[in-house]
Amino acid sequence: MLGMWSPLLLWGLVTPCQGLLETVGTLARIDKDELGKAIQNSLVGGPILQNVLGTVTSVNQGLLGSGGLLGGGGLLSYGGVFGVVEELSGLKVEEVTLPKVSVKLLPGFGVQLNLYTKVGLHGSGPLGSVLQLAAEVNVSSRVALGVSARGTPILILKRCSTLLGHISLLTGLLPAPLFGVVEQTLFKVLPELLCPVVDSVLGVVNELLGAVLGLVPLGALGSVEFTLATLPLISNQYIELDVNPIVKSIAGDVIDFPKPRNPVKVPPKEDHTSQVTVPLFLFNTVFGLLQTSGALDLDITSELVPSNVPLTTTDLAALVPEALRKLPSGQQLLLSLRVKEAPTVTLQNHKATVSISATIHVLSYFPQGAHEALFQLNGVMTLNAQLAPSATKLHISLSLERLSVQLVSSSAHTFDASRLEEWLSSVVRLAYVPKLNVNLDVGIPLPKVLNVNFANAALAIIENAVVLTVPS
Repeated sequence: MLGMWSPLLLWGLVTPCQGLLETVGTLARIDKDELGKAIQNSLVGGPILQNVLGTVTSVNQGLLGSGGLLGGGGLLSYGGVFGVVEELSGLKVEEVTLPKVSVKLLPGFGVQLNLYTKVGLHGSGPLGSVLQLAAEVNVSSRVALGVSARGTPILILKRCSTLLGHISLLTGLLPAPLFGVVEQTLFKVLPELLCPVVDSVLGVVNELLGAVLGLVPLGALGSVEFTLATLPLISNQYIELDVNPIVKSIAGDVIDFPKPRNPVKVPPKEDHTSQVTVPLFLFNTVFGLLQTSGALDLDITSELVPSNVPLTTTDLAALVPEALRKLPSGQQLLLSLRVKEAPTVTLQNHKATVSISATIHVLSYFPQGAHEALFQLNGVMTLNAQLAPSATKLHISLSLERLSVQLVSSSAHTFDASRLEEWLSSVVRLAYVPKLNVNLDVGIPLPKVLNVNFANAALAIIENAVVLTVPS
């Protein structure tokens, strides 16, 4: 990764200066601590350090032996630069201590990454004595933040150097001249050995950053594809990604529901936290997909409600006798709910509500299949939405707050439909809302940000958005 990179991909890396989400995307702010944790985890969980050791010891001779990197015509053998080290043999890197990671964000550019480590060397000294040394090393690198050819955020190694610290002789004897030779050798060799560690680490982290973008299924409704809406922004505390969610139906058609006119005012991010802002657009889109797929429609019969909920002509006659003409008592009822418009989601004042307008047909119901229409209502259900984050989703659970209805038509006499609201609310609460919650199990997908787990995130509902904040 060390080398040239198109400057066009880097010019957009300016410092975030406004708390406004101008697009309708999902805004992700990655704290520098989270980036440092990802780098540290790549060193702990993977074979990066072991691979570096393997390149040194695979010839089984070490740095200064006859077949090692610097032996057999190398820098320190006969014919080499010094030609004086026959007394040293088999000196090789046996251990690289797990580095201590230090990350500093460079606004408008990228990252200053330092790895503090200790290198252990083992070999034979003068007169065949066992020789053990330890060298402290600081690997310093400058890393640019850009965008890859496939549109993912990427860290690019621009410069890497090593600063050799204190060298300790742990075991054996080493005359001062030879000690100086070893010191100079390590100064020349360690950049070639340890800078690839940085390159490998960035490769792992770039895979995690690339996972921000991708296709997330929405069950039987469709999918959400995350793409970068703008170039990444960087401040001295966090990296900001404006992720654009493209919602598609199960047939692959792009869903374009109305978007808010005004930008979202995103609250400031606290230090040592990462933040994801989920826009109102995503909520409206998921409910819109539910409506267009017919998942919000339901025919309610007595089989769907508890026995203590009345759903017969006898119970209905007690409320609106004028609506039943001369129908016999005890006859089953069928309530047919049809939602012909996308629900409206409201996010404001620390509260999330969903408004669903439905046409409610009330019919007498015969098990043999014959139905007789009694009357038709227009209803508006106002539901409270409880939001709960998991590792990868924002889950929604609805509860009915109120139901209001108006009479549209009746096969008998007109009547005051408000007398039915309490009864209908019980039916909707017990039969319709549970079905809604099952369909909403798909949740609102969250972008994968460096494997950040949002399960324990603090949740705040602001104007037209939900903000999740998780400590780093």
